[in-house]
Amino acid sequence: MGWMTIARVGMVLLLAVFLTACGTTSAPTETPRTDVTETDYVIGAGDQLQIYVRDNADLSVTLPVRPDGKISVPMVQDVRAAGLTPSALARELESELSEFIRTPNVTVMVMSFVGAYDDQVRIIGQALQPQAIPYRDGMTVLDAIIQVGGLTQFAAGNRARLVRGGREDSQSYSLRLNDLLNEGDMRYNYALRPGDVIVIPEAFF
Repeated sequence: MGWMTIARVGMVLLLAVFLTACGTTSAPTETPRTDVTETDYVIGAGDQLQIYVRDNADLSVTLPVRPDGKISVPMVQDVRAAGLTPSALARELESELSEFIRTPNVTVMVMSFVGAYDDQVRIIGQALQPQAIPYRDGMTVLDAIIQVGGLTQFAAGNRARLVRGGREDSQSYSLRLNDLLNEGDMRYNYALRPGDVIVIPEAFF
């Protein structure tokens, strides 16, 4: 093999390595949340709440959070619930009810949850049930795909993307969902974060 041939082979190999590096997207890294602790849950519109006022059964109610993020309970109208933790809402209701009863003791429990809008994970495109789902601590791509029923027969699972961040600083990561679901390739079972969007395109036929 002459030197010219060796040089050509070397150039081809370098070009292949370069193209492979350009087409590879590293796995998303985790950034700890600093706004709430890991065990805090933030109430969102649509959540079903059970509000218990000790020794006051007539004030204890079960009700949904309205689309405007507020609730109304006996003797207290239009209290903002969305964006608060259950314990913070309980303290707010105690403050409001203290005008009518002595030392109220309130407990707020979330019976069914949707979560704050910014905390939802959205799955769009060729999922069986595209939807926004509540983020849960420790949620992964596989958890989200199972919750939406998997992929349609028209899905190009290996061309799916995970989009993270807002308009100004969004990042996109490759998701080979076919490999994850059919072959158990856990390299693509990324940990999700609140606000993530999974985009599943349609296959070309």
